[in-house]
Amino acid sequence: MRYFVAVAEELHFGRAAQRLSMAQPPLSRAIQQLERRLGVVLLHRTARAITLTEAGAVLLREARTALDAVEAAERRTRRAAADQPGVVLATKAGASSELLSKLLHAYAAEPGAVAVEVMLCGPGQPESLLRNGRADVALLHRPYDTTAGFDTEDLHTEQQVVVLPAGHPLADRGHVRLSEVDTLTDLPLPRWPARDGSYPDGPGPQVRDHTQLFQLIALGLACAVVPESLRTQLRDDHAVVPVPDAPAVTTVIAWPPHSRSKAVADLVHTATHL
Repeated sequence: MRYFVAVAEELHFGRAAQRLSMAQPPLSRAIQQLERRLGVVLLHRTARAITLTEAGAVLLREARTALDAVEAAERRTRRAAADQPGVVLATKAGASSELLSKLLHAYAAEPGAVAVEVMLCGPGQPESLLRNGRADVALLHRPYDTTAGFDTEDLHTEQQVVVLPAGHPLADRGHVRLSEVDTLTDLPLPRWPARDGSYPDGPGPQVRDHTQLFQLIALGLACAVVPESLRTQLRDDHAVVPVPDAPAVTTVIAWPPHSRSKAVADLVHTATHL
């Protein structure tokens, strides 16, 4: 699985072998053995390039999930054996800040509370950290994060707003529609990185976090549709207008379904009672 993922991501046996710190011939043989075992062709090979077949694309997706599960089991097992019990909570930096503060304060007051390590991440990262075992629990945001495969409890649902530079012609409107936001060619929507770090094509600026995004908006280089709770991070050089037809954002607390951690259970219990 690891060998195949390396080749599928690099699409080059030489680079994949270097990444795996092994020679190329045994790597090629391993992929051929995998294809024979599955009875499918995973890679189209030519003298110029390697591409994934449809079966190869499916295996890449499934293999990543399987390898994440193996790594997660290893990390959680080691944490369970640690001398000092604790729980790791992942959340997007700047999102649900008030809720997170209340949660940590309320949980700390509970009998038997353990140390909570908070990992503040970029968009999409809390979900990945929970899947690969680096986090025990996470605050996720539907529809932007995928909660499939996790146990979850809904904590809060809110509407979205568009953030514009102060003084923009739309700033005095009572509300705008998503279609109107999409036509703001002078203020393109930002492009967030995918899981592999690449950015989608488009006219908008590449962004990594909300601090960078809000500065670009203040400079008149972008606009953004965000949850209403992010108003607290804005300055006087921003304007906010509700977008009623934007999908509502629900903050959820998520954890692995097989978790038997008392600390995770207590933290979830505290969150649902806030």
